[in-house]
Amino acid sequence: MRYFIVIVSLLSTLFAASSQGELERAYAKEFAFLKAQKQMLSKRVQEIKIKNRQKLKQAKADVQRLQNGLLKSQAENERLEEQLFRAQQNVQNINDDTAMISSVALQASSSLREYGVEIEIDKENYPKTLTTIFEKSNALIAELSKIRTTQGEFFLSDGTQKSGKIVRIGNIATYGVSDQHSGALVPAGDKKLKLWDAPEATLSAKEIAAGEKPDTLNIFLYENASKEIEDKEEKSVLSVINSGGIIGWVIVILGIFGLFIAMLRAIFLSGSSARTEEFAPKAVTHLLTDGKDAAIKYLDGKKGAIARVLKSTIRNLDRDREHIEDIIAESIMHESERLDKFGTAVLVIAAVAPLLGLLGTVTGMIATFDIITEFGTGDPKLLSGGISIALVTTELGLIVAIPLLLIGNLLGGWAEKVKDTMEYSALHLVNEYNNK
Repeated sequence: MRYFIVIVSLLSTLFAASSQGELERAYAKEFAFLKAQKQMLSKRVQEIKIKNRQKLKQAKADVQRLQNGLLKSQAENERLEEQLFRAQQNVQNINDDTAMISSVALQASSSLREYGVEIEIDKENYPKTLTTIFEKSNALIAELSKIRTTQGEFFLSDGTQKSGKIVRIGNIATYGVSDQHSGALVPAGDKKLKLWDAPEATLSAKEIAAGEKPDTLNIFLYENASKEIEDKEEKSVLSVINSGGIIGWVIVILGIFGLFIAMLRAIFLSGSSARTEEFAPKAVTHLLTDGKDAAIKYLDGKKGAIARVLKSTIRNLDRDREHIEDIIAESIMHESERLDKFGTAVLVIAAVAPLLGLLGTVTGMIATFDIITEFGTGDPKLLSGGISIALVTTELGLIVAIPLLLIGNLLGGWAEKVKDTMEYSALHLVNEYNNK
């Protein structure tokens, strides 16, 4: 049994050794196969990397080429858009120029038609139309620049119609010559003419009608023969005030009232000044010769501020000097109300007048802008009313304010002078009495 086990062990050992050899050979064979596979795969990977690098390089080149192509396309697109914009601008300019040329041609045709010149507008050939307009316009200008004499009619200032020679100097001036009336003619509306009120133009009209060349040409130039030229209107004081409206009349009435009260104050101050010069010396004489009672009796029959101040002074001559001076100052202050009468009113009117003028200016400008808003600025006559109020009221306000301001200050200075004279006379009386 033991031999059997030993034999089995030996056989097992031999079999194991034989199997290990075969396994090693199998592993070696497998290793060789795997190594060959590895080499083949490494070579394949290297080939793939090379191909990928070539493809990546080619792709980058393609991308660069496409980018360059895109940039060129964008530049070309921008160039085409700019050309398209310029083409659109050119089309718009051509349309605008065509519309302007068409408008000019229509306007020229309408203007020339008034002089009997017909223009046929060819919309397919505007250069030819413009050439025709220029040629006929130059011919018409040359014709109108001549002095033309025809028989016709014109109106006098009173509306009487006269027949005679009509001498046209171009298209800017006209003379009319008849048996009794001659002179420069101006448009009267609806292409009619009327005699202008300018006697000095009579000789020029006759000389030109006779074919002579006057040394001095009295002429009236006008722009449009269809627009009436109004006769010159002589302005009066009332018309100027009326053009200022209600505010203008208010300013004038205030000015008249201010002058009236200034005149009353001047008369009052004149009387007060004269009485001061008259009463003061005589009152001193009566005081020094006959006493206080005689002086008071003399002043009792007199009226005016100086008489009242002197009487108050004489009654208090026996008081001390300081008390007498206070009484004189009080008496003069009491009389100042009468001496300053109407002075404030004159200065107030002088201050209010320009403000009323400014109010009229604002009112007139508002009226002018309202007219402009409604009718525009085509006809200046519509604006004249508001402008007249705006300017005339300011003028009237200054005309009233300046004299009244000067007169008011002069009268105020005169009143202060009268007060100073009264104070001097009263103090002189006191001094003379004390010296005695």
